[in-house]
Order: sequence, then C-alpha cells, then structure tokens
Amino acid sequence: MTEVETVSAKQVVPDDPALHESMADTLASRGDWRGAYEHLRAALELQRTQPPPLPEQFRREVDRLRRERAQALEESLRDGLTTVYNRRYLDRRLDDLLTEPRGPLAVALVDIDLFKNVNDTFGHLAGDQVLRRVAMLLREGLPQHGFCARYGGEEFMLVLPAVQPDDAVRVAEGARTRVAEHPWSALWPGLSVTISVGLAYEAESAFGDRRQVLEADHLLYAAKHAGRNRVAYRDWSDAAVIGYCP
Repeated sequence: MTEVETVSAKQVVPDDPALHESMADTLASRGDWRGAYEHLRAALELQRTQPPPLPEQFRREVDRLRRERAQALEESLRDGLTTVYNRRYLDRRLDDLLTEPRGPLAVALVDIDLFKNVNDTFGHLAGDQVLRRVAMLLREGLPQHGFCARYGGEEFMLVLPAVQPDDAVRVAEGARTRVAEHPWSALWPGLSVTISVGLAYEAESAFGDRRQVLEADHLLYAAKHAGRNRVAYRDWSDAAVIGYCP
C-alpha cells in the first residue's frame, strides 16, 4: 500500500482509535509496516485528545444527580401543602404571559369563603385538609396549557391561556360547582366549603402588565360582596356579571 493509499485509509476512520489499531494489525500482517505505523500513530494521537471513557458507575451517578436536580427544581416551583404551583412559578409565568405578544388569556382569582371560620371551628388540621382538597378540585377540568397556583393563604389562581370567554366562564363555574357540591361533611361532620371567583379575560395582550390580575381581584370582591359562592366576570358589553347556581 502506498503512502497516498495509507492516508486515504486513515481518512475512512478519522476519529476511532480502535479502528485505526485494527487497520494497523491488518497492514502489519501484510508486511505494510509504514501503513501500520501511520495508523498506530493516529490511534495514539486520538487517545490523547479524546476524553477517557466514563465508567458505568460514574454514568449512573451522573444520571441520578440529573434526576435529583430536575426533581428539586420541580419541587421548588410547587406549594408544599397543596402541591399545585407556588407563587414563584405563578409570577414567572404571568410575567411571560402578560408582557409578551400572545393570544387570549383568562385569569381567575379564587378565594375560599369564610376560611377563617373553618380554622376556628374545626381546627387548623381541617383547614389544611380543606386547602389540599380545594386545590385538587380546582385542578380538575383545566384546559390544555391551563394551570392552578396557590396565590397566597386561602387564595388560588387559575391561569387559562388561549381560551374563549365562554370556555373561561365554564371552567370557573365548573370549579365553583365542584367545590360547593363536594361531600365535605364526610371529611369533617358539619363542614361545608364554597369559593368565590373573580374572572378577568383579555382577547389580546392589551395591558402588558398586572392590571388583568387587579381586574380579577376587583371582580372577586364583587362576588364576595354579592353573597359569596359566585363567579364574577365581565360580559361582551363590559358589564359586571355575577353568576350563581343555588
């Protein structure tokens, strides 16, 4: 084999030391010592520049650390009591949704009615159980890309991107109905729980800030003022509507 042929053979396996060594053995068996030498030299150069193979136990350890890091990141964005998203995640996502160009967005601020009475009457253990159960009920029936987060205390927020107004109302009213009709007395005899909801909807990124959240807060106050266990929102004429199903 000529020197030109040797170079050509090396180019076929430019970055695999094992293949260079195999070709060196083949050429040596044919008496082509020059070609064998060239391939051995290429193999040595590659072994010096390539990182050593990672032992299997190290590979497993790296995979474990990656999984633990991903789990820790997910847990840092979850509320410890209710397991829905926490305020940190909510603020981050709202900043993205309210400041970047987007389509429709509905935000529903949810408050557990007379929650202090639950703690005072049944105790804080019951209050924690109510918070967990309400969070579970709020998560049911959310549309794609929608999520629930704990806003603070006994308040939650439903964030519903890319929904139409009627669908947003149905989601909010569905959440209110599930909570009102839940068999709370099976949890604690004599217990009943309802929620009030303020629903703010925007067809486009019109505000560019947190005014939509403030609108939801004002509507929540209207629902409370109207007697609780209600969903308050604005219709197409921008008039406040208070929905209620006894």
